[in-house]
Amino acid sequence: MNSLQDLHNTARGFQTTAKMPVLFVGHGSPMNALADNAFTRTLHQLGLDIRNRQPPRAVLVVSAHWLTRGTFVAVNERPETIHDFGGFPQELFAMQYPAPGAPDVAQEVLAALPDAHPTDEWGLDHGTWTVLHHMFPEAHIPVFQLSIDYHQPLTYHAELARQLQFLRRRGVLILGSGNIVHNLRQSMPKLMADDPTPYAWASEFDEWAKRKIDQRDLLALAHYQQAGASGPLAVPTPDHYIPLLYSLALAEPDDDIRHAYEAVEYGGLSMRTFVVGG
Repeated sequence: MNSLQDLHNTARGFQTTAKMPVLFVGHGSPMNALADNAFTRTLHQLGLDIRNRQPPRAVLVVSAHWLTRGTFVAVNERPETIHDFGGFPQELFAMQYPAPGAPDVAQEVLAALPDAHPTDEWGLDHGTWTVLHHMFPEAHIPVFQLSIDYHQPLTYHAELARQLQFLRRRGVLILGSGNIVHNLRQSMPKLMADDPTPYAWASEFDEWAKRKIDQRDLLALAHYQQAGASGPLAVPTPDHYIPLLYSLALAEPDDDIRHAYEAVEYGGLSMRTFVVGG
């Protein structure tokens, strides 16, 4: 590509498709990659439903685990599987998700986001591959990631997401991967005791967020402190919360929103997963 005009010309050349759904997945522990439980079976079924309806041309993931200054788009032809965690079994570190990249679709994203930057220095982090391992286990569908500019206000991310609406009609499945409630410090005692029961404040915030999602109230979600005392406890840092805003901002007026999985586990970890338009 020699110029921005080349990028726009290339993007216009792609055929439109039926509108793809958008997902938000509460990905939880990396150990879910190895698990067979209600959550991972939900992911498997979501993948089947999407493939039966319309196999994606590519998957674009906004993951809580790629935080940057500025916005970056991965253009790798063969993204590596990133094991961005520690203290887990060797079996987990041995896992690979050898999906191809999607440099052609990445160029479309770069055309739509002129302030974004291409990079080949990122692969597929665990917010991506531990989810897609269950949804698309053959790893045949091209996958690439969009970074989160962690230095921007929360409303910025919803505005940026709306600029990617066109991808839904270009066969691209967009997936936000994080957790609506994500307080590891508060959850650690429950994890150590293998006690999956939620704290009251975590369930309260998760239900508040569900109501706002169903109302498509992005402004309230961006100002989550208005949920009361549960807000700062549920979202001590916004890294895992921001992908929610991307997924919901891509909803169109005629899209249904379906909560595919609902649970708050180990004190303060919401596994809520929802589907927009599917």
